[in-house]
Amino acid sequence: MIERAPYAQMLGVREWTDAEGNPGLFMPAAPALEGRQGFLYGGVIGSLLELACLAALSGAQDVPDGRPRPINITIDFLRGGLMIDTYAQARIVRLGKRVVNVDAACWQSDRDSPIATGRMHLLRSV
Repeated sequence: MIERAPYAQMLGVREWTDAEGNPGLFMPAAPALEGRQGFLYGGVIGSLLELACLAALSGAQDVPDGRPRPINITIDFLRGGLMIDTYAQARIVRLGKRVVNVDAACWQSDRDSPIATGRMHLLRSV
């Protein structure tokens, strides 16, 4: 569903599911995504984390249809993202009556060595 969003299409984002059935996103490396030479642009990494948070929310039960409204997002850049395929996955930490808290991680060749993490808070549509 997220991969149909125009911005996700521009980034080349595709959805995937891990062995446990959890949704995630995959973004192939492309020259248009390069920031400084040999590295992904930081905004692209932040966008992938945001899209992963929205994907986790769209796949959750007990979330009414409608567009959640972001309250804030925090990105921690841990290392430079190389110009290679990149993955992101998010999980809902708390699904409150009005606010949803979601954590996300972004990695490349090693899932245990993320290049960035993020936290997003959204106002639920009711």
